Amino acid sequence: MGNLPVWGLRAVLAMLLAGSVGVQAVMVPLLAADPDGSGGELAHLRVPFVAIVLLGIVAAQTVLVCVWRLVTMVRRGTVFSHRAFRYVHVVIGAVVTAALLVFTLGVLLAPGEAVAPGVVLLVGGAGVAVLGVALVVLVLRMLLAQAVARDAEAARMRAELEEVI
Repeated sequence: MGNLPVWGLRAVLAMLLAGSVGVQAVMVPLLAADPDGSGGELAHLRVPFVAIVLLGIVAAQTVLVCVWRLVTMVRRGTVFSHRAFRYVHVVIGAVVTAALLVFTLGVLLAPGEAVAPGVVLLVGGAGVAVLGVALVVLVLRMLLAQAVARDAEAARMRAELEEVI
């Protein structure tokens, strides 16, 4: 892989990570605050909602850091090793966690009439979409496992060929 795609992806990852830290530092405290003290029908959900948002941001940051490490491994040519699986497993876990957080948000919004049923259905659909991303990463993990196995077999065959020569 060339240097330009690696540096481009790293720039995007750095911007996303900086943006997520900014959201954590500025937006999450604003969500937690109740400046007018109005309460409202959903006031009892403020703490769970802030916790879900904060944990979702942490899950996204975890994915960004793991992708950064995988890109580093690609640049060094070591991605087809068993060390890469550690980062892929963390990505899968973080995405599944994010899906569970989205489903939890839907469950919290469902009771009562403060939120329209269509919105709850959209939140559930978003949870299914996030879970679909986890399944895509799982399939890519299986492809990585095949590539690692083939790389190991190619190395073994090269060693046998060198013995013969």
